[in-house]
Amino acid sequence: MGNAVEELALGVALGFSAGISPGPLLALVLSGTLRGGLGVGLRVAAVPLLTDLPVIVLAVTVLAVLPERAIAAGGVLGGLFLAWLAVSTLREARTAEVPEAGDGAEARLQGRRTLWQGALVNLLSPHPWMFWLTTGAPLLVAAWRNGAPGAGGFLFGFYGLLVGSKAALAVVVARARHRIGTRGYRMLLGGSGVLLLAASALLLVEFGSALTA
Repeated sequence: MGNAVEELALGVALGFSAGISPGPLLALVLSGTLRGGLGVGLRVAAVPLLTDLPVIVLAVTVLAVLPERAIAAGGVLGGLFLAWLAVSTLREARTAEVPEAGDGAEARLQGRRTLWQGALVNLLSPHPWMFWLTTGAPLLVAAWRNGAPGAGGFLFGFYGLLVGSKAALAVVVARARHRIGTRGYRMLLGGSGVLLLAASALLLVEFGSALTA
């Protein structure tokens, strides 16, 4: 039970960090909400639920047949990648800006197209592939070897917060377009960077000890 709770907590931390970190999909969520309304933003926020399946299947299939040390090496690489992403996020938080709202029929049409743009961007973006090949798949395989509840908890926590945090930002943007500023958004990004650093430390400790054992 303890392992399942730990996997859930790690999934939540990683999902929240990924959900509000700067990237093309988040930019599309925000701009789509501003241009096409809340419905567009929510649909774009849910894009990973549709596009990540082939990424997960391929990554897990490859790593499931590898020895423990190879998975540990992947986990260490993932920890280093998260550390780099944390530093990049903290730097980005200093100057991040919320997209400005668009007006007119053309903007609304672009908002409806954002859903398809989001699906294409997320599928072709290297970020989901890098995450699952270096971080997500090693964690998921390790969790599965400890029991299905842990693996399920990790996926539930990760995608619940990945989609949920983007959806929450879409709601905020939609309901407070005229009041939203950059201060709160930058604070969220800063918090995301701290979470990424914490997740990086956890990965490096867990998989680093396994690699040197």
